[in-house]
Amino acid sequence: MTAAVDPELRELREQRDVIVAGAGPAGVATAVALCAREPSLASRILVLDKASFPRDKPCGGGLTGHAHAALAALGLEIRVPHVACGQGRIVYGHRSGDVTLGRPVDVVRRRDFDADLVEQARARGVEIATGEGLASFEVDAPAGQVRIATSRGRRLTARVLVGADGAGSRVRRALAVDDRPPLRLFQAEVDAPPGLADLHAGRMIYDFSPMVRGLRGYLWLFPVPGGRLNVGAMHTPTRKLSGAAIEALLCEGLRSYGVALPRGARGWPAWRYRASARISAPHLLCVGDAAGIDALTGEGIAVGLEQGPIAAATIIAALRSGDFGFADYGAAVARAVVGRELRLDNRLAALLYARRGYRLWLSLMLFDRRMQALYAARVSGSEVLADRKRALLGALGRHALAAPLRIARLDRPDRWAASRSV
Repeated sequence: MTAAVDPELRELREQRDVIVAGAGPAGVATAVALCAREPSLASRILVLDKASFPRDKPCGGGLTGHAHAALAALGLEIRVPHVACGQGRIVYGHRSGDVTLGRPVDVVRRRDFDADLVEQARARGVEIATGEGLASFEVDAPAGQVRIATSRGRRLTARVLVGADGAGSRVRRALAVDDRPPLRLFQAEVDAPPGLADLHAGRMIYDFSPMVRGLRGYLWLFPVPGGRLNVGAMHTPTRKLSGAAIEALLCEGLRSYGVALPRGARGWPAWRYRASARISAPHLLCVGDAAGIDALTGEGIAVGLEQGPIAAATIIAALRSGDFGFADYGAAVARAVVGRELRLDNRLAALLYARRGYRLWLSLMLFDRRMQALYAARVSGSEVLADRKRALLGALGRHALAAPLRIARLDRPDRWAASRSV
């Protein structure tokens, strides 16, 4: 947090009830949910974003069933071009398996999608100041407010400041002490080679082949409008890899599909959600990437859209009661569907992306059709996987018996000659 602001300037401050730092999906969801629950708040909310929209945002861009449901609950629509993907393909070397989704994942460009969400929020009366970010803030507990300075020099006060400003959130930095290295992600958009067009139409590819070379994550290839591909890599730092090494693995993996990265990829860090992490303090809340994303898949859009209404309900309760301690906000997120799913994915990620032994869990993903069906239902939004403990235990029981044969079937991938045992 910043040093105290000159008391003589306090009277010059514009007053709001809620200021949201960040106009991505999480920030928009919070503001729209606030206005839907309490229409009189519309004139008392301000959303700030340092970017001018449309702006580029590195992301896979997949809208899952949970994202669709969250958008519908907020009265928001997908109005931008997208590609509906009804199948996911899991790849490991020469092994692959297709999983059919009950509801397609719609792949969008975040540049278009986020800009349109901003316009939909404005149409609902939400004031969004773009090109003006959160520069500094100070919580004045005795006065019951947060004093804020923007990148344009405006001085504001609010009773609540919501950090929806991504992995580099100023609010998060003031709240959380997380000494674990973050996820590392790299993303680019490229032309789809002609030979991949038929294979890739309506299908998302998740390629785990680079795990034999040290990656603890996967490569993705998602179709986007205009015959292009959104490609990228996610790495969980259970093994140390430099950014250059991750990008090199991405380039090497894409070459097997005939895809080149002539301009490289854009990399960024992302915090994993932890139920024990401090995501609130008096007058402060975090949502979306600032609160942590899915550790298994790196997915963040649905997470932000689902967390926004939880934050809104917490804020409205505080405005009514006058208690802005927000002591129960983290527990409310953890209890909600989004929190339960994130906690489950933390456990699954710890198994799959462990330094060693990943083949045990990767073989479960590739060869257990009932497990694939469960996860497909979760992606489609028809299942809350965290509530299917009996089915998950059944899958683990089957795998305990079948694992030796399944692991043997993986073999050493053809495309990835290992330089040493992993």
